[in-house]
Amino acid sequence: MPGDRLTLQDRQQIAAGLREELTYAAIGRRIGRPTSTVTREVMRNGGPRRYHAEAADRGGTRHARQRKTTPPTPSPGRAHFGGRDPRLVDEVDAQSVELMMRAGLPPMMARVLAALFTTDSGSFTSAELVQRLEVSPASISKAVGYLESQALIKRERDPRSRAERYAIDDDVAFQSIMASAHAQTQIAEACKTAARKLGTTTPAGARLESMSQFLLHVIDDLVCSAQHWHEIYPTQPRKTSEAGD
Repeated sequence: MPGDRLTLQDRQQIAAGLREELTYAAIGRRIGRPTSTVTREVMRNGGPRRYHAEAADRGGTRHARQRKTTPPTPSPGRAHFGGRDPRLVDEVDAQSVELMMRAGLPPMMARVLAALFTTDSGSFTSAELVQRLEVSPASISKAVGYLESQALIKRERDPRSRAERYAIDDDVAFQSIMASAHAQTQIAEACKTAARKLGTTTPAGARLESMSQFLLHVIDDLVCSAQHWHEIYPTQPRKTSEAGD
């Protein structure tokens, strides 16, 4: 096994694992590689649905030749590791990406969100995300647009330049729950309206009315619980009074 380079046989095993719908961790164990290595390999080469071992191997060989002929330059993304072992950060990233994808988040959106979670600053410019994830600016633009629409990240102006930064709020879990509750409330209200139009005494109308009531009660409980625990476990440090007040 030449260093960290994947062989064609490794890539064929990865492709086979993807066809079997194995997790990246399970594929990594099968070929004796870290989960992060498998995750990066798949994401660099079309994602789980478009991964082809032979094409990935040709690309990997080409990149290896370029690394031999081009002097290495420090990656700005490394600065965001806070002095940690990059392999450790990559491992956490890979595990986070896999969990987010299982929860239904598209692969690129999961990668951007995981990168933001695992940097101390909690923010990146588009250029930094491109370099960190080794993807195109268009991929980053699409991913951050989706994450913004889900209230998972926000845009900030970089005080040191004119560039925009994409940031993950310390309140991201709370904000995401509230945004989801708002969307679910709209669905519940639409069900109630449809039930009235169809007639609540009809089977379809009764079904929609029941669904509406169920959703509204669950949403109320969820919002109350989120607000309660948000007060008890604030993500932002509580402000303390000035000495002598």
